[in-house]
Amino acid sequence: MLAGIDYFIVIAYIVGMLLLGLYFKKFVNSSEDYFLGGKSLPFWAIGMSIVVSDIGALDFVGVSGQAYRYGVSVGNFDWVGSVPAMLLAAFIFIPYFWKGGMYTIPEYLGRRYNKSVRTIASATWILFFALDLGVLFWASAVLLNVLMGWPIWISILSTAGVVGLYTYFGGITAVIMTDVVQMIIMFIGGFALVFLGLHAVGGWDNMVEKIATMGPEYQSHFDIIQPSDTSSPFPWTGILFGLTFVMANAYMIGNQSIVQRCLTAKNEWHAKASMIFGSALKMFIPILVLFPGLMAVVVHPDLADGDQALPMMIKSILPPGLVGLMFAAFFAGLMSSVDSLLNSTATLFTKDIYEPFIKKGASDKHYLKVGQITTLALLVFGVATSPISSDFPGIYVAIQTFMSYFQGPLFAILLLGIFWKRTTQWGGLSALVIGIAFAVFLNVFKEQFFHIEDPFLYISWWSFLVAFIINITVSLLTKKHSEERLKGLVFSSKIVMKTKTV
Repeated sequence: MLAGIDYFIVIAYIVGMLLLGLYFKKFVNSSEDYFLGGKSLPFWAIGMSIVVSDIGALDFVGVSGQAYRYGVSVGNFDWVGSVPAMLLAAFIFIPYFWKGGMYTIPEYLGRRYNKSVRTIASATWILFFALDLGVLFWASAVLLNVLMGWPIWISILSTAGVVGLYTYFGGITAVIMTDVVQMIIMFIGGFALVFLGLHAVGGWDNMVEKIATMGPEYQSHFDIIQPSDTSSPFPWTGILFGLTFVMANAYMIGNQSIVQRCLTAKNEWHAKASMIFGSALKMFIPILVLFPGLMAVVVHPDLADGDQALPMMIKSILPPGLVGLMFAAFFAGLMSSVDSLLNSTATLFTKDIYEPFIKKGASDKHYLKVGQITTLALLVFGVATSPISSDFPGIYVAIQTFMSYFQGPLFAILLLGIFWKRTTQWGGLSALVIGIAFAVFLNVFKEQFFHIEDPFLYISWWSFLVAFIINITVSLLTKKHSEERLKGLVFSSKIVMKTKTV
């Protein structure tokens, strides 16, 4: 249980975030303000928001749990999986999207291919984000249950209520500016746990020595590159092909919650600089999220569930006061992840589903209200689906498995759509539908095709490759688009993308 000083810190943090988030309500007067912050935000705020929303509760609990089970190889998801992709996005894709005046990535796919591609892509992201909310809520419940003894459902409902309030009123400006404070708190709390944890285990060298003597299953705990026949979810072949080539780029270039932040920048330079600044901050993330899991192997060697590694380290290592700060840091990551998904999903539904198909030509105030109502509906859905993640061996694997269903095919059509003029609407549509179906097929029958328990990296790679080949094949067999239609839609064009939607 928390001490009195810890409760004070946590309550002060929650109240402070609510007040800060609600302060930005006065800047929300249109749907553009709600979804894009009026295109007025600076690079440093956007970069910090990208980092804190990406790591969040998922990484604090999930990556620590994976490090407890498998060791440092999970760190590849930041060092290899994030930084190179963020730099690629910064110098090529983000400036291109910002100049296009878009609200969503599926909006680009609709212009480049057709409405069906736009709708399927948007619906896929909406479903994923909604399920992702459930995973994040479950992550909060794991911590609160261990640290404070709160029942699972009380923890989930409390989290949903706090985050939903300021996201509903303040839009993406409130999301980004509260993320700035939350990232600072997260770094302070996270590094405090790392330093005190290292002291408790006798330093890095002593920790490595103790883990190495604990049994054969721990011999590869400090091998960042795992063999292709490893039983862990992180073989080097999956890291190279599934993560580096597909999932990392798809996440940083085609993920609505990431790209939408960059679209709020005040100009193209700030949009590009936000990704570069974020990539620099990303280098520190594995230290915050990996080390507690490794240290827990020594401090708590007999945990039944690796996802309890971080909560148990907080409970046993940190003194009163710092426990509250670390709890606030965790809650900061959780809140930033949840508010990001809420706002991005509301944007996708409003701009890609509601406006084109349900009520065209309505007033801007109407679409603003639709975005806010969608935010509330998503909270309910996320809470209801949160127990799903308990069926997976780890929270981190749960979210990666969800993404393996669609990220490969979506990245394939995005990549070809931008760089290859010859790709057609039917090539893109066929690749997206067949690619997702193929990924689902591989997930259902994964025992017959893969020797590891959670082959999401392999599934991402093969679904990407299948979608890539299908797009090229079908495009060559169908009528190509005219040069007039492709203006501003392919990378070689020098004409800024028109804002008219398909």
